[in-house]
Amino acid sequence: MTTPALLLVSGHVEGVVRVLTVPDGAEVHRLTGRHLSEHAGFLALPRGRVACVDDRRGELLVLDPFGDRLVTAAVPVAVPAEHLAADPSGRRVAVTTGLGKNSGPWSDLVTVVDLATGDAARVRTRTGEPGVTVPGREDPLVVLRHREPGALAVHRFADLLGAPPGCPPVTPRDELPLPSDGHGDAHDPLDGAVFAATGEGVHRARADGGTLVPDPPIPWGAPARGWYLRLDPVRRALWSTLRGGPADPLRWPEWTNQAWRHDLGSGRTELTGLGPGLVFRLALARDHAAFTRVHPDGDELILLHTGGGLRRCPLPPMDGAPRRGGTPWEGVQRRAVAASPGADWVAVTRGGHGEIHVVDARTGEEAALLRLDTGLDHGGHLLMRSRSDGAEGDPVGR
Repeated sequence: MTTPALLLVSGHVEGVVRVLTVPDGAEVHRLTGRHLSEHAGFLALPRGRVACVDDRRGELLVLDPFGDRLVTAAVPVAVPAEHLAADPSGRRVAVTTGLGKNSGPWSDLVTVVDLATGDAARVRTRTGEPGVTVPGREDPLVVLRHREPGALAVHRFADLLGAPPGCPPVTPRDELPLPSDGHGDAHDPLDGAVFAATGEGVHRARADGGTLVPDPPIPWGAPARGWYLRLDPVRRALWSTLRGGPADPLRWPEWTNQAWRHDLGSGRTELTGLGPGLVFRLALARDHAAFTRVHPDGDELILLHTGGGLRRCPLPPMDGAPRRGGTPWEGVQRRAVAASPGADWVAVTRGGHGEIHVVDARTGEEAALLRLDTGLDHGGHLLMRSRSDGAEGDPVGR
């Protein structure tokens, strides 16, 4: 029997957060009136805890899904939340701001929080949609990934936390140049390396004292690029999905997709074809990487064994799914996917239908179909955790 796990389900449109047992779906916690930032996502913290941002109330929430009380801390932060990251200890957290429901970047605020003391401060950086990582243990840094012009901007966490009131502007201690199309961030706590996905490849740098030392970029190895980057903390690998094909979003059914895996120990990169359509975020189970592929000819859950081998599991269509002739993200339903590195379960939503498919990754068989009392518009957002699964080894919100 695969390991028991808990599933956090955010209906960010409806404003409901649930914690369900996996695979049977028994509800153990529920929060209402909480509209979590889907873009900033969930951040795994030590001891099974989770951080996220309530975009309506402007609060960083710390959740303990395994405890008697779900919300253990709520700290005011600037919103709309764009990206969320922690230092390796899970104590120090940084939140950047983005577009929200606006057509262009307008906020330059970054919030840093010390969860041990409850101290928080807001500072002004550069307007945009910066990514963020927090490398270092004793004296961590806050590394902001800026676009147009691209750069990795380095700050000391302690300096930002000690900033005076009034949201003062801050100047980086150091900057590394970066292509202006950066999108996707990762951080390996083992050696302090930070990674940023660009069209050229994955740029990387190592934290060294109060600055960053650049290393040669990792090539994609294909005429495509990844827009999402995450660390596999168990196998110390970077994962992404490479998207190729026409640039026109109206032609999204023609997009090509490849699973990209780079082993940080051996330096070896592997590519696996996933098929055409929309593939974006991925989830990591004990022995599998899980992807959802949306396409007018049929959706599927794709399970890629980390030792090799691929399984395709058809998914029922969504009313309001992306269609030919439209974009795949405006006014349409979506799918969210979740897994835990300590379990074999994979969960995937059916946006607009309030349904979650729970699949056993070892067999590809559906173990349960969970039906909720809200629709999970836009697909909702998911995080799965088993107790002591080590997911906090990836200290960037997903």
